[in-house]
Formats: sequence, structure tokens, C-alpha cells
Amino acid sequence: MASQLTQWLLDESPRSRRQAVLGNLYHRMRSILGNPAAFLGLLIILLLILMALFAPLLDRGLSPYAQDLNNRLAAPTSEHWFGTDELGRDIYVRTLYGARVTLTIVGLVCVVVAPIGLAVGTVAGYLGGWVDAVLMRITDVFLAFPRLVLALAFAAALGPGIENAVIAISLTAWPPYARMARAETITIAKSDFIQAVVLQGASTWRILFHHIVPLCLSSVIVRLTLDMAGIILTAAGLGFLGLGAQPPTAEWGAMVSAGRDVILDQWWVATIPGIAIFVVSLGFNLLGDGLRDVFDPKDAS
Repeated sequence: MASQLTQWLLDESPRSRRQAVLGNLYHRMRSILGNPAAFLGLLIILLLILMALFAPLLDRGLSPYAQDLNNRLAAPTSEHWFGTDELGRDIYVRTLYGARVTLTIVGLVCVVVAPIGLAVGTVAGYLGGWVDAVLMRITDVFLAFPRLVLALAFAAALGPGIENAVIAISLTAWPPYARMARAETITIAKSDFIQAVVLQGASTWRILFHHIVPLCLSSVIVRLTLDMAGIILTAAGLGFLGLGAQPPTAEWGAMVSAGRDVILDQWWVATIPGIAIFVVSLGFNLLGDGLRDVFDPKDAS
């Protein structure tokens, strides 16, 4: 049965659209699994997702908010695997629940950034003229400022909180996607099949959303995966400065900030969440490199 399914997926002459799509997906998954770096990145991200989903089963019955002032800044032991912080809270459990905050921020930013970037870039690239000029000048304004500085400015104006942090990061992260989508749209719009669709009488919006946007998605996915590390670091930076998740929420950047005053004597308070940020960022970078090789084989050479 398994061999028949594999043969069906590898068929070079698919008999239906579903077979073609699933076969293409199977080829790409094999390419990712065959790339050791990408496979390692995928494992790290899957581990992050599992940590977030099953945190209540992995917390050993401890709460991320429970304080024990008599056991504050305790070194790692069999009871507290990663030690405790300045309020006696278990760092292992807080790091575990911090994965949920990280995934929430990353997921919300992706949902906002990708559609905005695709919409602005494809419309500007296909319509051209004054529409292109106006949209690209707005994009240039956002690109003129360093992303972190602009995110800090938006977060300070909107106020602290996870929702405002997501808005601040999203407002600064979409311009590169718009630039990339515009460049690809200009190339795609000159292709013969787009001209054929135009001759058939398809509307501009149908051409954009049914023909051009799907062809730009692969590049957006790769760029989004590679940008995840930057998004996580920006979110952690906002949390470190008190502009992200607010106490007592377990967030990795805020945890690093809480441990900076005792970094020399109680190193585990800041080091453990710092390692979590590093490992997850590395995982997204490794997976992004693998996806780039899969979706754009020319870059692999």
C-alpha cells in the first residue's frame, strides 16, 4: 500500500490536479528531509510547537506564576531543573510557557505581514504608473528607518502589551515583502500565460489573486521563514525593554531582562531564556535556508 502511494505521488504524468499538488508537496518534503540542516531546523520548530501545545503536561504540576520567596534565585536542582528567578518562580516552567507567547507573536505577525506585503507588491507591480510610484514611496519611507528602532517607536506610542507589540512589529516588517512581490509580479506580468488570460477577458483582480499571487507565495514563505529569527529577536527586545508582554506573563525577553542584574552570580536566570531565543532563532534560519533551496534550486548552486 505504501509503495503504491509513493509510486502514485512520484508519477511524472499526474492524472488530476490533486495528484499534481500532492506529488509536488511530496517532492519538496523529501528535499527538506534530505537536507540535514533544514531537517534539524524543522525538528527544533516542531519541538517548540509541542512545548507550547503540551506545556500543561510538561510543567510537572508547577505554575509559571507561583512565587516562593523563600527559594528565590535558587540554583538548578532536581526540584527546579533550571533554577528559580528573583521571585522564586520555576524558570523551566516559565521557559516552557514562554514558547506559547513566542508562537503567538510569530503567528500573528505572519498573518498580518504576508497579506499586506503581497497586496501592496502585486498591485504596485501589475498596475504600475502612479499606483506603483505612490505605494513604493510609502514602502521606501518604512525602509528608511532601522526596523528595531521603528518598532520601538511604534511600541512606545501604542503602549506596552503583546497586541501592541505585534502591531509594532508588523508595521515595520511588511516593506521587504512588498518589494519582493513587486519584482516578481513585474516579471510574471510579462509572461505569455498572463497575456493569454488577459485576452480571455479576465479582470485585473482575478489575474492578481488567481494567477500572480499564487506564484509569489513560495518566495514569501521562504522570506517569512528566514525573517522569523528577526521577528523573535525584535519581540524579545521589546519584552526586554518592558514594551512587550507584561508581568507576570512568561516571555523570554522579559525573563532575560529580569536576570540581567544578577547575571554574574545567578547566571541561569537570564541564560536559560536566552538559550531558548538562540535555539529557536537558529531553527527558523536553518529551515529557511532549506526552504530556499527547495523552492528556488538556482540559489542552491
